[in-house]
Amino acid sequence: MNSKLYFVSLFATFPFALTAKTPHYNIIYIMCDDMGYGDLGCYGQRLIATPNIDRMAEEGMSFTDAYAGCPVSAPSRCSFMTGQHTGHAKIRGNREYWGRAVLRQNMFGENADYYVIGQEPYDMTQPIIPELFKEKGYRTGMFGKWAGGYWNYDFPDTYACLPDGNTDTSKSRESSSCSLPNLRGIDCFYGPVCQFQAHSYFPNFLNRYDPEGRGDTHLVAEVLEQNIEHPGVNSGSTDYEKRPQYSADLIHRYALEWLDRQTKGKPFLGIFTYTLPHAELWQPRDSIVERYHKLFLAEEERSYKTDAGSWYYGGNDKHAQFAAMITRLDAYVGEIIEKLKDKGLADNTLVIFTSDNGPHEEGGADPGFFGRDGKLRGIKRSTYEGGIRIPFICWGAGVPKGKVSNHQLAFYDLMPTFMEYSGAFTKKEIRAHSKASPNPSKGGGNRHASFLPFTPPLEGTGAGFDGISFCPTLLGKPHKQQKHEFLYWEMSDGPTQVIGVRQGDWKLVVSQGKPFLYNLKDDIHEDHDLKATCPDKLAELIGIVHQEHTDSPLFPITLP
Repeated sequence: MNSKLYFVSLFATFPFALTAKTPHYNIIYIMCDDMGYGDLGCYGQRLIATPNIDRMAEEGMSFTDAYAGCPVSAPSRCSFMTGQHTGHAKIRGNREYWGRAVLRQNMFGENADYYVIGQEPYDMTQPIIPELFKEKGYRTGMFGKWAGGYWNYDFPDTYACLPDGNTDTSKSRESSSCSLPNLRGIDCFYGPVCQFQAHSYFPNFLNRYDPEGRGDTHLVAEVLEQNIEHPGVNSGSTDYEKRPQYSADLIHRYALEWLDRQTKGKPFLGIFTYTLPHAELWQPRDSIVERYHKLFLAEEERSYKTDAGSWYYGGNDKHAQFAAMITRLDAYVGEIIEKLKDKGLADNTLVIFTSDNGPHEEGGADPGFFGRDGKLRGIKRSTYEGGIRIPFICWGAGVPKGKVSNHQLAFYDLMPTFMEYSGAFTKKEIRAHSKASPNPSKGGGNRHASFLPFTPPLEGTGAGFDGISFCPTLLGKPHKQQKHEFLYWEMSDGPTQVIGVRQGDWKLVVSQGKPFLYNLKDDIHEDHDLKATCPDKLAELIGIVHQEHTDSPLFPITLP
């Protein structure tokens, strides 16, 4: 096959491979942004009210040892979508494309913005969760961040594809990437396709793909006309406060509208990647915010200054803002569950709530203030426990009530778990996608070539998932649960290069190629480096790193 570039403008269609003869279980996956392990009442938080999520835990199952796919956003989401850990997945850092375009002046009224937005595209030869479920007749919706490709405002339905189907990223100024929601099994999308765009909660526009509800034929920009009448956050002007269209509310309302379209007997998969409580710490001045203004003393508050060019809005109330964002998110979760109950769908639906990585400290955020017990060390961008251990709660059909599990899981377990739980996939089909398959690249290769403008090879770069279904635990049968020999993470994000391995209670942390060894059973805060006294265990875990890491020219990393 020659290296000819394929420029195509297409209206994607996604034919069902199978239509279920009997109803399968629905799944709603709610993944918020940068919430720490201890930011919920049911995980010990005492300063922030989260009654709805706490009730989820009381009526369902919470996990004490659940982990994100990576300590930063885009690769963590990729791990979830592909079922691969970040030693195998294509995305291992926040590789941005908005910075490669010119900040265009007067793009929205008097406001400047980027016309190319997004992150490194997902590997097109690796099927992702919504594609697999769409093939089984599921209706699929995603609301919130995409972060799995880039979109060009000037060329929204033109895609530069290489012969294997992956995006020719050298053409980003002339096309959008092939890996966008409308091309990856999503029926309805609303939110920021770019995680950088999500830095502002009062943006110039959001992206939308909704053929059923709006007649869209490709991913479009929905301009927020009331917002662009006022300066953007990067102007440094306090007139930014006059922007009325709050993206978190808009995305949530769209998700509820999509849920309203769902009916019994037609299975659906909803992926709600809400942006709260990510910086910027700014939101409507309503009763939720005022409640925390009264709660926190002035001397306890934290301020943050906004300069021209900043993408986070300032103020002197960042503790109140952060707490209010989590309580607001909690209200969203409560509305989702009430919607399921009102529509008679709760008895046939699994709801999962989690976070994409540990807490952040951008834009004036102060994770130390809300995690006063100091239980976990580290924050976002770290493979210490605080950067990757996350809240994880499951509620719904078949899930035992009030159970707490210490089963060790990571985001890459969600693909096989969803497949098994749904009842839509046979054991043979699940095994075919697993790396345990005799020929995983063929068994787990591209299954969606019929609706893409190319025919990818069977020998894809990343076929097969690394995950293990935790469905037995989820359904109250832990004695049947297969366990991981180890969990693995790596991240190469600019100058930050980190690796992590957990094997039972043992934990290896690698920073810039330097290894540290801990035993979590006696040292949950990871204070005592044991590499000098346990050299054999150190060598064993370093051996796992070299076994699990595959080289990536996009995300080079220093191995221990």
